[in-house]
Amino acid sequence: MARSLRRFAPSVVATRQARYWLVASIVIWLGSAFSGFGEDAATGSPPAPSLVEEVWGLPLILPSIAYVVHPAGKGPFPLVIMNHGVSMDPKQRSFFPLVEFRDAAFWFARRGYFVVAPAGPGYGGVGMDIPERGIHGVFFQKIGKCSNPNFRDAGLAVAAVDLSTIKYLSGRKDVMTDDVIVVGQSAGGWGSIALASENPPMVKAVIVFAAGRGGRVDGKPNNNCNPDKLVEATAEFGKTARLPMLWIYTENDTYFGPDLSQRMHKAFVGAGGDAEYHLLGPFGDEGHSLIDAPEGVPLWSPLVSRFLDRIK
Repeated sequence: MARSLRRFAPSVVATRQARYWLVASIVIWLGSAFSGFGEDAATGSPPAPSLVEEVWGLPLILPSIAYVVHPAGKGPFPLVIMNHGVSMDPKQRSFFPLVEFRDAAFWFARRGYFVVAPAGPGYGGVGMDIPERGIHGVFFQKIGKCSNPNFRDAGLAVAAVDLSTIKYLSGRKDVMTDDVIVVGQSAGGWGSIALASENPPMVKAVIVFAAGRGGRVDGKPNNNCNPDKLVEATAEFGKTARLPMLWIYTENDTYFGPDLSQRMHKAFVGAGGDAEYHLLGPFGDEGHSLIDAPEGVPLWSPLVSRFLDRIK
């Protein structure tokens, strides 16, 4: 599908709320309209609207940035929050995870959603931790030692960013912040499960791809940080989570393989959670990257479409 970039116009936007610490928010207009999408191959839907793709500064309690894609026009449009994965390497976190799930974000935006993907504290140069320069920033998602990992609080840190983002967006006339859909990948998916455990009234449902924490310790495939503790933490979230959820994994995910993801799901629903689980076949060389690739969209989009239709 062709994507035509019509204009590029950077601008600086001042913070709107004095109680938040942010001198300026940089809003980069990466594209004001994307046309020529035509009919969606996966769903046979009619031609999609023109889309706007941006990067925003978010004047939250801790300043952040967000990747944004939404239909052109005044709206209001229903909101989708997308949570990215995690890196324990500060240098990797310095690169804003702009393209981690760009095609997935476009898929939702073409269906009329206002998609906002907030970067967690410590990402994209905002609140970075650079010890060699004496800069000690903020990174909320550490899990501690594998002997006693704190998976719960790492997930709730992502949930807190989501709730703060939704609260900020509630002041906009072009966004509908009731019946929000939250989507997460990897550690972002884990944070989305944590959010579901809090049952925020403005969130309608949660969709996760390859959700979990502590995968590939020391870079080794299928080497997880205390998987039993991860399953226990999943059950804890399931005790209170009542939002409808869709969980999608793949057979060749070397971060959270089939055995572990199925244990997590069993623990979650066994504790009372509501989650529809799907294990897809192998995807490329690494199933964990399913949501990152355009070739993955036809594989997961029918599942997501049916789930969204079910929860209407």
